[in-house]
Amino acid sequence: MCEELKAVSTEVNTLTGDTLTLSYNYNKISFGDYFYWYKQDPGKAPEFLISHRASGSLVEAAVDGLKINVKTNQLQMIISSAALSHSAVYYCAVRPTVTANTQSLYNNLTAAHSH
Repeated sequence: MCEELKAVSTEVNTLTGDTLTLSYNYNKISFGDYFYWYKQDPGKAPEFLISHRASGSLVEAAVDGLKINVKTNQLQMIISSAALSHSAVYYCAVRPTVTANTQSLYNNLTAAHSH
């Protein structure tokens, strides 16, 4: 079942120089989940910003000045000093933990290759 990653607010406003917090609710945060944040300026493709684990530890950051905060059912990306250039659409995506019976997967792959 696919769980929904949902923005807490569809629009966030702040003053230049203030801290800007973008929040997403996700009810099924699991230890192995990875999260990816993107920024999309008008008329442009989404740009990768930062990725992190469910624990909040960073995996990769393409932009300086961003912080991640993970709460029980909420993810937050914090921009320490908001600027006009931060006006954009932001997205958060999740790569959830895959839980499966790996032995049956191995057996199926073996059977498929033996024909």
